[in-house]
Amino acid sequence: MDKKVRLGVIGTGHMGQYHVNVAKMLTDAELVGIYDASAERATQIAEKHKTKAFASEAELLKEVDAIVIAAPTFLHHKIAKQALNEKKHVLVEKPISQTVEEARELVDLANKNNLVLQVGHVERFNGAVLELGKIAEHPLLIESRRLAPYNSRIADVGVVLDMMIHDIDIVLNLVKSEVVDVKAVGSSFVSKHEDVASVVIRFANGCVASLNASRASQAKIRTLNISQKDSYVFLDFTNQEIELHRQASSTTQLGSGEIRYKQESIVEKIFVHKDNPLKQEHEHFISCIKGEATPMVKGDSDIKTLEVAYKILKQIQENR
Repeated sequence: MDKKVRLGVIGTGHMGQYHVNVAKMLTDAELVGIYDASAERATQIAEKHKTKAFASEAELLKEVDAIVIAAPTFLHHKIAKQALNEKKHVLVEKPISQTVEEARELVDLANKNNLVLQVGHVERFNGAVLELGKIAEHPLLIESRRLAPYNSRIADVGVVLDMMIHDIDIVLNLVKSEVVDVKAVGSSFVSKHEDVASVVIRFANGCVASLNASRASQAKIRTLNISQKDSYVFLDFTNQEIELHRQASSTTQLGSGEIRYKQESIVEKIFVHKDNPLKQEHEHFISCIKGEATPMVKGDSDIKTLEVAYKILKQIQENR
């Protein structure tokens, strides 16, 4: 496919606007237009980004080769199914759908029609995460913290499907072992869904992952720590930085009336190529459509991510 991929965006809310902005920058694709349930907002965004606002999803689908879906979660399945049935490639924001069954249906439909179905796990395209795969080969313990102040724009899902799903996806991809146990607790503070969640996942190979997420915090923190037999990895998503601690030694000294603990280790700061992860996600999507790359986030792995997310939600509801 030498010609540019014709791309459309459905849903121009908070995340949708980022998608529109990025879609305009692509060299191998052209933004044909957008659709939003609010005609007023669609017109506003279209004028701002010098593109066309379509009157319906169906009309936009007729004009494109591929579509980006950034509508509310409950509409993902319906729109994606419609697009795949019309032989259009789909990039859908996470979570892929509201149920595991719906996710399976979409993955099967994409496979049957030989189409690219990519889920917007944008953190996979974070420079530090791309580097992480090369360093974290045998994790023993993984700890993730994803905390943020409350944002009223996300009303249809709780913190697990809104924020923690990124970490579930990254952890499952890193550990590459079957999940044998999930323990989860959570609470609501500012919305009708869970706003904080704490989860422990145990894998068949013995690795343990502890995931904490909050959207009722006064600070924005996005970190991932990995303990391995001979190294400790610290990753900061926000500034895309990685620290690698190795060859640690510790001593305890008893002085006059006090105990001193001393630890030394070699710390390496790993250089990470910093780019806009959302732009890289779009570029990867277009490369997959053109047959120049194979999808990094495969449908089956996304079904697994969703299965774990719903196990977590079920436990939180039961423990309330």
